[in-house]
Order: sequence, then structure tokens, then C-alpha cells
Amino acid sequence: MLAHYYRELLRFLQGTVRDRDTAADLAQESYARVLAVQQSGEVITEPRALLYRTARNLVIDQYRRSEVRGAYAAAEGDSSIDAVDLATGPEALEPEVAAMSSQTVDALLTAIGELPLRCREAFILHKFDGLSQSEVARQMGISVTMVERHIKLGMQACRVCQEQMLGGVDASPPEVQSRSSK
Repeated sequence: MLAHYYRELLRFLQGTVRDRDTAADLAQESYARVLAVQQSGEVITEPRALLYRTARNLVIDQYRRSEVRGAYAAAEGDSSIDAVDLATGPEALEPEVAAMSSQTVDALLTAIGELPLRCREAFILHKFDGLSQSEVARQMGISVTMVERHIKLGMQACRVCQEQMLGGVDASPPEVQSRSSK
């Protein structure tokens, strides 16, 4: 079903990345990811849109990686930077930082996973899939106002989770805090 989009996707990616081999790799990875979603049993209502969204996200990821590589290549030419600094790698790869980051991501994913189903769906479509609020409303068959409420609840859940991770902050949801302080 997705096969007839290959040439179209490849042309799109070639125009975006300006390299045929890279475009072919990105197209293949896009197909692999969409097929994995499809094989997981999840219903894909708009396969072409998902394929293009996946490809666009992969292009963005590749661009970010190349920016990081470019920054390190520029730093290698800077004589004020010690070779030991370059050998240690970025701070994000330090064990303590990586562990804290992993714990934060896990906690945020848990908080998002605990949201009511429709709320979680709206939040993910907007924040992770990049759909506008009106697109989310249209896809879910609900009003834009309801989408805004779902996103607000999702953001509050993430904020509470982050405050818990920082420690010492009352982690009750805002509506519970206002009732308990009266």
C-alpha cells in the first residue's frame, strides 16, 4: 500500500537533503518505521502523511547531528580547546547527566502515560507529532477548545513531574493545591 509513494518521497527527500544516497537512506528508514507501526497493529488512517512526517523528522534529526558534528569539527581547529576536552565528549554523554536525563524522560513518559486516553492522544498529536490544535481537533473529532484543555492538562502533568524531579515542591496538581490551601 505504501510502495507507490516511494518515488514521490525520494524526490521530496532529494530536494530537501540534496544528496541522492542520503535521500535513499532516509526514505528506506521512513518506510521501515511506518511499516513497524503498521505491523504493531495500529491503524494508520493517513499512511502518506505519516510517511512524510516520519521522513521530515528524520531529515531534522540528520541536520541536528550534522550541526553537532560541525561544532566539534570547529572546536578541533580551536587551539584554546584542550585535546582532553575533545576526548571526553559532550557533557550530555557523562554517566551522571545521561542517567538524570534518562530518568527525567522516563518520568515524563510515565506522567503522559497516566493521562486519560483522549487527553493523552491530543497531547501526543500536538506535542510529538507536531499537529496544530485545529488539525488535532479535526483528527479526533472534537472541538479546538477541548484540544486546548487536553494540551493544558498534559502540560500541567509534565510540569508537576518536573517539579517532583527537582524535589521539594508540592507535586499535587494545581486544582488540588488550591482546594487544600482554602
